[in-house]
Amino acid sequence: RLVHLDLKGAAPRAPYLEQVLPLLHTLGATGLLLEYEDTFPYSGPLELLRAPHAYSPAELRALLSRARAQGLDVVPLLPFPLQFVLKHREFAHLREVRALPNALNPHKEESLALVKAMIDQVMALHEDLRWFHIGCDEVYYLGEGEESKQWLQQQDNTPEKLCLSHIKAVATCLASSYPRVTPIVWDDMLRGMSEETLAESGVPQLVQPMIWDYAADIDVEGKVQLIEKYRRCGFSKVWFASAFKGATGVNQSLTLIGHHLRNQLEWLQVASRSPDVLEGIALTGWQRYDHFSVLCELLPVAIPSLAVCLQALKNGGYSAKVKENVEMLLGMSNLEIDTFMSTSLGTFPGSNILTLVTEISFYLKASVDDLLERNRYVTGWFSPYHRKRRIIHPIIMHHFQPDAVSLLSKWNAVVQDLQAAMEQVFHKCTIEEWMEENVHPSLQKLQQVLDDLDEA
Repeated sequence: RLVHLDLKGAAPRAPYLEQVLPLLHTLGATGLLLEYEDTFPYSGPLELLRAPHAYSPAELRALLSRARAQGLDVVPLLPFPLQFVLKHREFAHLREVRALPNALNPHKEESLALVKAMIDQVMALHEDLRWFHIGCDEVYYLGEGEESKQWLQQQDNTPEKLCLSHIKAVATCLASSYPRVTPIVWDDMLRGMSEETLAESGVPQLVQPMIWDYAADIDVEGKVQLIEKYRRCGFSKVWFASAFKGATGVNQSLTLIGHHLRNQLEWLQVASRSPDVLEGIALTGWQRYDHFSVLCELLPVAIPSLAVCLQALKNGGYSAKVKENVEMLLGMSNLEIDTFMSTSLGTFPGSNILTLVTEISFYLKASVDDLLERNRYVTGWFSPYHRKRRIIHPIIMHHFQPDAVSLLSKWNAVVQDLQAAMEQVFHKCTIEEWMEENVHPSLQKLQQVLDDLDEA
């Protein structure tokens, strides 16, 4: 049971992650799937890939040592097709399609040299790895570069074979240097391929596919058949990937636990039908839908969901007793599954962030809209027409100016509390991004009305 930490957005500070590890172990995690992306401390020619808030080698060693002490296997994930690399001007010449940082050109020797250099640097910081996830999902536009188009014109060459040869090259690159480490790949590029194409490629002997589906109502029978197909092609083991957050809305700020719980329960059904071929399950927690999208639910906000999901998998289902256990471990008294928790106090690391994010998500925009769009004195006597011309009857001001001042003051205090709580867990860039997406639009609307009132 691997907990996926997607570090390509809102990467928590290392001390916070170290605080969370014992809780993950207690809840039933047996490993971590670490998707470093630009938070890995790349060095030498790859140093430009490091984000300003990347972990230092010392921080990572301490974190990995703490994970081992908790009995957690670590599986690094390098997300080939490498959007975070190909966005840089210095690596743009390795793009499959010149204008798009979506896929690596598989025909250039330098592409494979880059892959090898990245794998070597990640491996150098990890000890005793059993698996290494090489991504290979959603490789859009592979086959649309000029060299690929020429390759595809040759007899018997197909987009499927191009994809498989790319996967094989990356997996071989890992296996040749680290023969005791098994590569894992996302399975979405493989699903639609024929058994014959897969079997002939040699890929099944090199990798283990991770079948992902984050829906609350997955096609259990279809998954069982897919596993059988993979087995016939020569894959020895498969992984599943469920989700505990980051899969229900690109800019979602709160986690609907019920959706993710149902997803785990469906995977348990699939597992019961194919137990001997299953290597494990990764509970994904996406932080962005891709390198360029906005943040979705922050990790502390989703810890109750992660707790429910891990405990359901560990106990083979969800019951009143499991719920009680989760509440005890999180210090929560009112775990709600099928609605967003309107009050969400807890004692787990970062629970104050969940409480404040919940308050903002539920009430900030609603309260500002209520004043500015549904208060009759604002809509009737201080409309956009009046505001533009700075006209207002002095008596009308007294009907809503005190409310607006009070509302702004209240929310500024809540936001200050959240800012202080987030500073303990996140870097400045995360706090800025979250505030600009989720807080500033409403507060700026309110502040602008007050500024217009002053001028009027």
